[in-house]
Parts: sequence; structure tokens; C-alpha cells
Amino acid sequence: MFTLIGNIVRCLFRKPVTRLYPVEVKPAVAGCRGQLHIRIEECIFCGACQRRCPANAITVGKQPKSWTLDPYRCIVCGYCVEVCPKKCLVMRPEHFKP
Repeated sequence: MFTLIGNIVRCLFRKPVTRLYPVEVKPAVAGCRGQLHIRIEECIFCGACQRRCPANAITVGKQPKSWTLDPYRCIVCGYCVEVCPKKCLVMRPEHFKP
């Protein structure tokens, strides 16, 4: 009982451990693969990224030329970035915004 009261008093006069999220955003860690981006004007729509994606999160259509990503299926593995022949896919450290 006394250790609980001591812990409460100690925490009352200490700085909070958590962040105020909307106001204070934690910077991305170096090497973090947060979000997939495509430079669509450079894409040749070959479909290599779609074939390599283990989660089937990418859909490429040759006619009409379309490229879509399902962000909820993407496991952020980066295999699509490695296999892209034109290097128009990149992983950026920021995360998906709801």
C-alpha cells in the first residue's frame, strides 16, 4: 500500500513520459520503410511490382494505364521497390495518414 502511494506522489511531480501526439510528432527512425510512393509519370506499367508483391496489394492495368495500391494490404516489405525496372517506386519514412 505504501509503495503505491509513493509511486503516485513520485509521478505527480515528474514530467510525463508520453508525447502529446497531435501536437508533438515523433521523427521517423533512420532506415524506416514507412510508405510507398510512385512517380506515375515514369512508370511503364510492366506489372513487375504486382507479380512480386507477396500481399497482392498492388494492381497494375496496362489498358487503361492504371496503378493502385491497397494501403491496408501492404506489408511494407519493399520487394516492389527492388524489382521495379524504372525505379519509379520509392519507400519514404513517413507513415500512412488515415
